[in-house]
Amino acid sequence: MRDVAVVGFAQRQLQDYDGSPQCAELLVPLFAECYEQTGWTKKDIGFWCSGSSDYLAGRSFSFVSAIDAIGVLPPVNESHVEMDAAWALYEAWLKIQTGEVDTALVFGFGKASAGVLRRTLALQLDPYTLTPLWPDTVSIAALQARLGIDAGLWDETAMAEVVNRSLSDAEKNEYAVRAGGSSVADLLARPMFADPLRKHDAAPVTDGAAAIVLAAGDKAREVRERPAWITGLSHFTDGLQLGTRELTRSESASRAAAAVGGLDGVEIAEVHAPFSHQELILRRDLGLADDVRINPSGGPLAGNPMFTGGAIRIGEAARRIWDGTADKVLGHATSGPALQQNLVCVMEGTN
Repeated sequence: MRDVAVVGFAQRQLQDYDGSPQCAELLVPLFAECYEQTGWTKKDIGFWCSGSSDYLAGRSFSFVSAIDAIGVLPPVNESHVEMDAAWALYEAWLKIQTGEVDTALVFGFGKASAGVLRRTLALQLDPYTLTPLWPDTVSIAALQARLGIDAGLWDETAMAEVVNRSLSDAEKNEYAVRAGGSSVADLLARPMFADPLRKHDAAPVTDGAAAIVLAAGDKAREVRERPAWITGLSHFTDGLQLGTRELTRSESASRAAAAVGGLDGVEIAEVHAPFSHQELILRRDLGLADDVRINPSGGPLAGNPMFTGGAIRIGEAARRIWDGTADKVLGHATSGPALQQNLVCVMEGTN
């Protein structure tokens, strides 16, 4: 296996939907930032891979317009996944492992404000028994949260504590679209949105994009004094039918963590939990120790661009390696209803 590291990361998140940039406009400055971080140019990138959704954009092959941000010349080696860009990172990592390329730039983008997000995401459900009912993402998450409360696994206070900590930490994150923690009592006094969820329990609808640069071996050492070496990367998925799953658990997250040899020694975890109670599920099922710091960036409750939120968690975790805050970190991504699919990326500051 080749040594591969995260050596560049740029992001943008916004909620100013009036006249918000198109995908190519979002990506051009992010690519420029990655070039500046690494000292590379387009010619130094061996492989490009993006993550987005035609359904979200409302047109076929929508990712082609985003490729305009790369530029026409010289021609590029490019691929795409209809997933969060964290899964594009997985493909790029595999491409580097084959030895065909030494570097890759992964990017994701999504304009959730362009349509009715909660209704659009019902299209990922079983097309025969679930999609015709049009259960939206918040309602499904509320069902999951209620099951956990009724089973005594967590309560509304625990959920509010997650929100309070996340939004307080987000005050220090210039990219967050929502920040400023209130007291737990104030949060609990707010009205219900989808019982037992309040609006702050759900990630805000966010437009945005992100880019991550990967490099192998000496290429990584050329551009980073302390590269974030990927020492574990895996993903699993649970069944499509909600009725066949134990919704208060995330078996695929447990399997992904086990596949990388467990998460012992992780100091900081950027966990992609779009709803407050899902962080509680993931902390348990990923096997994170009590002293692991979760989402110091504020996490998805402070901003969660569709098809980018998971990649941002990996980039934010990598930052903690670069600046010496931690020696071992976790970047986690999820996709699908109620934590259906989960990806874990373990990174370390030494190799």
